[in-house]
Amino acid sequence: MRIGIIGAMESEIGGLRDALINVKVVKKAGMEFFQGVMSDCGNEVIVVKCGVGKVNAAVCAEILCECFKVDCLINTGAAGSLNAKIDIGDVVLCTEAVQHDMDCRGFGSPIGKIPFMKTSEFPADERLRSLAKSVCEKVCTDIKVFEGRIATGDQFICDKEKKSFITENFGALCCEMEGAAIAQTAFLNDVPFLIIRAISDKADDSAEMDYPAFERMAAWHSIKILTEMVGML
Repeated sequence: MRIGIIGAMESEIGGLRDALINVKVVKKAGMEFFQGVMSDCGNEVIVVKCGVGKVNAAVCAEILCECFKVDCLINTGAAGSLNAKIDIGDVVLCTEAVQHDMDCRGFGSPIGKIPFMKTSEFPADERLRSLAKSVCEKVCTDIKVFEGRIATGDQFICDKEKKSFITENFGALCCEMEGAAIAQTAFLNDVPFLIIRAISDKADDSAEMDYPAFERMAAWHSIKILTEMVGML
């Protein structure tokens, strides 16, 4: 099996990249794709830092689908909580991904709907999510695991008004800046995907202070889950 793993920043993929052996580095679109195997599982893994935002994420995901012919895509990293029950450090596994900054209401489309697409709610692979949940409960016993919608936009959410807007219109559990772009790319290529996000902040007025303090801890939870998960796929 060939698994593509995408993170936006070094902290989100460094531990996974360092776990690879027999590594080959391929450079495309200004990104470095680290291709190797993890432990003795035999699965080929391509780990890449895509950079922040939807365009970077979509370009990266398309390269993994088109050039590396991956069998599945997994996006990992940090996110802001939109639900009071979800605390910093907890993990959200995506059931579906939406884009909260897609706004064509001026053309008569509902908020979040992508014109001329069959769907704007991209469903994650149930098998990948089920496996991730069982792994998370095994290796991250000190945190809680949630399953639900993840909202993506080219905005770092750090005020209560915007947080309320996303919650009221999309019902998402957390928000971030790459996942739905990867999900849409996976959908268009008929490739199974999963988004795994650990909470680094509350996506409110405290976010600018909390994110730098907890981003590495959040990313590490995702890395622990994926390191275990890859060997079980």
